Amino acid sequence: MADNGITATSIASVSEANRSRIMRHLYRNGVCSRAQIAEALGLTPAAITKITARLIETGVIRETGGMEGRKNRRSIGLELNVGSFHVVGVKFARSIVQIGLFDLAGTPLDVRELDKVTEDTIPATLADIHETVGGMLDADPSIVAVGMAVPGPYLKDSGRTAVVSSMQGWKRVNFLDEFSHAFRVPVFVEQDARAGALAQCLFDPVNAGADSLAYYLIGEGVGLGVVERGRIIDGHLGAATELGHVSVDVVNGLPCECGNVGCLERYCSATAIHRMIVEAGDLIDGADRLTHAQACRELFAKAADGDERAAAIVRKAARYIAFGCVTIINMFNPERIVIGDIGAAAGPLLLDVVRETVDRHVLPELNESTVITLSSLPSDAALGGAAAVAIDRFLERPSAFLEPA
Repeated sequence: MADNGITATSIASVSEANRSRIMRHLYRNGVCSRAQIAEALGLTPAAITKITARLIETGVIRETGGMEGRKNRRSIGLELNVGSFHVVGVKFARSIVQIGLFDLAGTPLDVRELDKVTEDTIPATLADIHETVGGMLDADPSIVAVGMAVPGPYLKDSGRTAVVSSMQGWKRVNFLDEFSHAFRVPVFVEQDARAGALAQCLFDPVNAGADSLAYYLIGEGVGLGVVERGRIIDGHLGAATELGHVSVDVVNGLPCECGNVGCLERYCSATAIHRMIVEAGDLIDGADRLTHAQACRELFAKAADGDERAAAIVRKAARYIAFGCVTIINMFNPERIVIGDIGAAAGPLLLDVVRETVDRHVLPELNESTVITLSSLPSDAALGGAAAVAIDRFLERPSAFLEPA
């Protein structure tokens, strides 16, 4: 044991923290020299040399060749070897389960959607997940972790969702019991909107530098994930930022399966939009036979082509989405709000209504300092977010995943 109360465990902890800092620096900044990393992180050149040697040995970073250094000296560049390690992401969204293979940069390499889920088919869907992910792991030894994004409110310690509107069968699934030890690699579970927020911070260069970011999920439900100075806000039980069950009409509101009335997701989720499409009658042929996502896509296409009835539904949903933004701004004062998932496909029509409504209902100082955008990620942010959960854990504790190459 070392002197002055410094134990081998604490030394190892500091070393692991520095490995993580180096990997995150390379993740954000791309190719850097050892000298640049040392200066940015406040570590000695000797420490950087020692730590990067270990990371090169495991194959997680690599040398890229000569680059211009300080005072015209040549340096050897280092970069994160994002293509040599893969993760699996699994997105649960009531009636939809998607499974994707991603590299460390969040690039989707393979995306699969399982058969539509109903209350009666949840056990079969779980079996399909085990089989599909197990097969991917057998086929790809470079997979280091599995991330899962599940509907909220997700109770992180008990492994269950407290309520899943329109698909209560998911409440009976304990995700930790079901998957924690199911595969040869570790499995990490996170609420879907928080996973989406991680994806925005990791994979979108525009959002990566934000001190605070809110990812506003408009899918089959409505969710919110907030990242504040690199940390997810999750609350005591994991049910923080549960925006979808904030009531926007406590007097005459629509009843919600959570027991409340007037919950936001009853007015602007893909499920709610689908209901409005069906109630409109002949707006979309066979609308009642479509999935929520299919119905919304057809509605958004009609609205973009100038169909006024379709546009009216989009504008109505957008106004409720906007009131969610008002709540987000007043509660969390984020630098950026990113609207994602199914609802984001409504495009400029939705975003314009959201911005106009927020302009009228938020204090000017707060409004002017908040950027509201649609997600620009190439894959679904909650599916990419499931991968981001795994990638974030990999970057946080690299030694737990790595063996010498």
